[in-house]
Amino acid sequence: MITFLLWCILLVLCWPLALLAAVLYPLIWLLLLPFRLVGIAVGGALELVKAIIFLPVRLLRGRHA
Repeated sequence: MITFLLWCILLVLCWPLALLAAVLYPLIWLLLLPFRLVGIAVGGALELVKAIIFLPVRLLRGRHA
């Protein structure tokens, strides 16, 4: 919502720049999409490594509790 309000202000102040931003935003989003997917995959892999490392601790804690 804040982004839309900022875009409306930009539209009033400098409409050519606002139209350029409206056209380029989807293209930039598509360009950055692979990096987001890689970030999600790396984050998942790191969470898996963390779970494997902490598994013995969780097993020992579960038996004594």
